[in-house]
Amino acid sequence: MEINELTPAEQQVWRAFATGAAVDFRAEDDEDVAQGAHWGPERTIRATVVRALLLNGPQEPGEISALKLSGARVTGVLDLRYGTTEFAVRLSHCHFDEVPQLYGARFRQLNLSDSVLPGLVAATVQVDGVLRLTGCRFGGTVRLGGAHISGALFLDGARFSASDGWDGALHLNHVSVGDDLWAPGLQADGEVRLNSAEVAGSLRLNDARLSSPGGPALDAETLTVHGDVLMRHVRSQGWIGLRGARVEGRLELSHARLSNPGDTALRASSCTLGELWLRKSPPMQGILNLRRAQIDVLFLEPEVLPAEVLLSDLVYTSLTPHAPAERRLPMLECDGDGYVPYSYEQLAASYRRIGDDDAARLVQLAKQRRLRTTRSWYGRIWGYVQDATVGYGFRPLRAAVWLLSLLAVGSIAYALHHPHALKASEAPHFNPVFYTLDLLLPVISFGQEDAFAPDGWYQYLSYALIITGWILATTVVTGVTRTVSRQ
Repeated sequence: MEINELTPAEQQVWRAFATGAAVDFRAEDDEDVAQGAHWGPERTIRATVVRALLLNGPQEPGEISALKLSGARVTGVLDLRYGTTEFAVRLSHCHFDEVPQLYGARFRQLNLSDSVLPGLVAATVQVDGVLRLTGCRFGGTVRLGGAHISGALFLDGARFSASDGWDGALHLNHVSVGDDLWAPGLQADGEVRLNSAEVAGSLRLNDARLSSPGGPALDAETLTVHGDVLMRHVRSQGWIGLRGARVEGRLELSHARLSNPGDTALRASSCTLGELWLRKSPPMQGILNLRRAQIDVLFLEPEVLPAEVLLSDLVYTSLTPHAPAERRLPMLECDGDGYVPYSYEQLAASYRRIGDDDAARLVQLAKQRRLRTTRSWYGRIWGYVQDATVGYGFRPLRAAVWLLSLLAVGSIAYALHHPHALKASEAPHFNPVFYTLDLLLPVISFGQEDAFAPDGWYQYLSYALIITGWILATTVVTGVTRTVSRQ
C-alpha cells in the first residue's frame, strides 16, 4: 500500500507507526466511544490500512515500530487470520464497525482497552505478552477459545453481550493463560465459557455481573487454576458450573449473590479445591451441589445455605467457622439425596478433629434419628425406645436416671409386698433393693431373683423390670462399642 493512497488521518497513523509514536484522535478523554459510528473522516481508519501496517508496516533504523492508536473509527473487517505481527498493538478507545477476524493470529502484545466492537473472533490466537480488553464493550460473541496467552489476560470492566442467546457472550474454553486472568467488574449478558481453561496465576472475578437466567451464567467445567479464584461480591443469574474443576488455592464467594430458582445455583461437584469460602452472603436461590468434591478447608457459614443441597460423597478436612452442631445439622437434613450416612460421618469427624466431642456425639445421634425414618414401622418403634432410654448410647447418663428410677419403683413396691420364698428353709433374707437389682441387671446376680417369686401384678412388674433392664443393657453396650470403635 502506497502512502499517497491514504487519507490524511491514515497518513498520520502510517508515519507514527515507524517510530512507535502514539496517535490520539480523541477530542476529550471521556468521550463516548459508542458514538464512534458518527465520527468523520478526520478520525476514520480503514481496517485494510491497519492490516497492512501490522503485517508489513514501515520501519526506521534504531526505532521500535508499534501501532498506538486511540479514538479512531475502524471501518471494514480487520482480517488478520493466521497472520503474524512482530509489533506491539494498541487500539484503545476505538470504534470498530465490523467484527475483527483474528483467528489463529499471533501477536507480541494486543491492547484493545475501552474500545467498542460488535464482537471478536480470535479463537486459537497467540499472544506472547499481555492481552488487554479492559473496559471494552462487545455487542456480540467474543470467541477466544483455545487462545494461548503467555502473560496476563485483562478483562476488568469489560461488557459482553450475546447477540444470539444460545451462543454465549464470552468463549474462553480451552484458553491457556500464563499469568493472572484479571476480570473484576466484568459484565456478561449471556453465557461465559471457561471449561477446560488453564490459568497459571489467579482468576479474579470480584464484583462481576453474570446474567443468563435459567441457563449457564459461568460454565467452568474442568477449569484448572494454580492460584485463587476470587468471586467476591459477584452477582449471577443462572448457574455457575465448576464440575471437575481444580483450584489449588481458594475459591472465594464472599458477599456473592447467586440466583437460579428451581435449579442449581452452584455446581461444584467432583472438583478439587484448596479452600472453598461461602460467607457473608444471603442464602443462595437455587441448589448447592458439592457431590464428590474434595476440599481441604470448607469455610461455610450456615446462613449462606439454600433450601436444598447435594452433599453425597463430599470430603473436607476442616470445616470453619466453628459453629454448634445444631446450626450445622440442617445442612444435612435438607440434602436432596435424602439420608446420606457419609455426610453425618464427615461432620462428626470434623468436630472430633478440633476436640468438640459433644458436638460429634450430637451429630451421631442425629444420624441415628434420621436413619430411623427410613426403617419399617417396627424398626422405628425400636428406634424410639433406644432414643428415649439412652439416646442410642450417646447419652449414657440417661440410662443411669432410668435405672435409678426403676430401682426406686421396684424397691418400694417389693418392700410393701414381699414376694414369697420358693424354699423358705433355704431362702436368704429378702432385700427389696437387691431383688430389684437382680431383675434389672441381666448379668449380675445377688441370689434374690432365684429365691423369691412375686405373684399378681407384682409378677408383671418383675417382667417389665427384666425387659427394661435388657433394653438398657443392650443400648448401653451398643453405645460403648460405637465409642470404642471410633477411638
